[in-house]
Amino acid sequence: MTNFNQIITISAAITLAISMSACSNMSTKDKNTAVGAGAGAVVGAVLTGGSAVGTVGGAAVGGVIGNQVNPKK
Repeated sequence: MTNFNQIITISAAITLAISMSACSNMSTKDKNTAVGAGAGAVVGAVLTGGSAVGTVGGAAVGGVIGNQVNPKK
């Protein structure tokens, strides 16, 4: 992985972590959707070499999967 890709990946992870602190008043389902969309976007970007279509597609699929996850109560 090149230095530029490492910087982008680390920046995305930090941004995701900081943005999750703003989710304190969200429901569990909403949080799962947001996390799924974020993770899906990162995975989609990595798998498609940074393609915008891959990133958006990954975010969409990740958001749907995160929305359908039922945490144990």
